[in-house]
Formats: sequence, C-alpha cells, structure tokens
Amino acid sequence: QVQVVESGGGLVQPGGSLRLSCVVSGTVFRILAMGWSRQAPGKQRELVASITSGGSTNYADFVKGRFTISRDIGKNTLYLQMNSLKPEDTAVYYCSSADWWGQGTQVTVSS
Repeated sequence: QVQVVESGGGLVQPGGSLRLSCVVSGTVFRILAMGWSRQAPGKQRELVASITSGGSTNYADFVKGRFTISRDIGKNTLYLQMNSLKPEDTAVYYCSSADWWGQGTQVTVSS
C-alpha cells in the first residue's frame, strides 16, 4: 500500500519562497513519473510540474522560471521549490503519480 506524506506548505509573503516535500513509501519510487498539482478555491485542479522516471521535467507556463521540481531517490522524496511566490499561487498543492495522490498541503501567499 502506497503511503504519501506531504509537508512544507504555509503562509508566505509575496516574493517569498517555500519548499514542498512529498515522501512516498510502499512503491518503487525510482521508476515513477510524478508531479505536483494545485487547486485553488472554486477552481479546477491544474498541473504545476512533472518529472519522468528518467528525470526529465516539465512546467506549466505560469510557474516557469519560478518553481523547480526535483527528487531524491535515496530518500523517496519529491520536492517542489517555489520562489517569487505570488498571491495567485495560493492553493492546496498535491503530489501524485499515476495511481495515487497525496493529501495536499496548503500554500497561502499574502501580505
């Protein structure tokens, strides 16, 4: 059974940074394609960034140059480094793979 624990969300001022973490157990982490998505109140969930099993990354246009997805295979952990945060980045952020989703972590960008 896959277990997923997300952390790192919180309240940050515009222009600030946060790093989200997603620890995955119960599966073969290194072969997974994974991603981070987000959902703001009243809006549909949208893909933010993804990483293939080979390590190739892809980003939504609205986060390019600001967010970085990465992983530590030895720690079974997926990361999302978020810089230059904007109020419109406020959302619940989820890590996921083909067969599972994390519980989500709230990111609020506000002064």
